[in-house]
Amino acid sequence: MDQMNFNGDNLSDDEQQQLLFMMLVQQHQQIAMMGLGKTENPNTGETERELKSAKFAIDTLLMLKEYTEGNLPDKLQNYLKETLNNLRVSYAEEKEKDEESGEGQEE
Repeated sequence: MDQMNFNGDNLSDDEQQQLLFMMLVQQHQQIAMMGLGKTENPNTGETERELKSAKFAIDTLLMLKEYTEGNLPDKLQNYLKETLNNLRVSYAEEKEKDEESGEGQEE
C-alpha cells in the first residue's frame, strides 16, 4: 500500500477499502487536532480550541478501534492505535492546561 496511486486508480478492492479506512481515520484525526487547537480550521483560517469536539473525534476513533478489533490488517490496526495514542496524549496535555489555569472546561 506504500506505493499506491491515491486517486484510487489501479487499486484492488481490498487496497481501495484500506485507503478509505485510512482516510476516515485521518479525517477524525484532523477534527481532533483542530479541537485541540493544534491546527487551523480550514474554513476560517483560525486556530480554535474546542476540547469537546476533540474528545468526540477521539471517542469515535476509539469506537472504530473496538468494533474493528481482529478484522483489520496489522498495518491498519497499528495505524489506528498509534493515531489514538497520540491524540489521547495531546488531549490529556490540553486538559491539564485547563486544570492548571483553572478553566476546567466541561467535557
